[in-house]
Amino acid sequence: MVDQKLKHRALHRAKIIKGQVAGLMKAVEREDYCTKLLAESLSIQRSLQSLDRLLLENHLRTHVKRQMQIKGQDEKTIRELIEVYTLANK
Repeated sequence: MVDQKLKHRALHRAKIIKGQVAGLMKAVEREDYCTKLLAESLSIQRSLQSLDRLLLENHLRTHVKRQMQIKGQDEKTIRELIEVYTLANK
């Protein structure tokens, strides 16, 4: 189950990231100045974090909401969320 509005926003963000990565690759090939490369890399990381927020929002609004209503699924859902939290904070 996917929230179509969030799906559209996530795809849009992913396309932007794709363009940013392509731009960074070209800049590396041109041997652009290091701080310019770092700035672009950090910008991509912020874009990825934005995409992560959209994906998490979709998961919470669809899967988690539904799973928490099903008897026996709540523990599995909590473990999944803890796993995502742990990955995000490494």
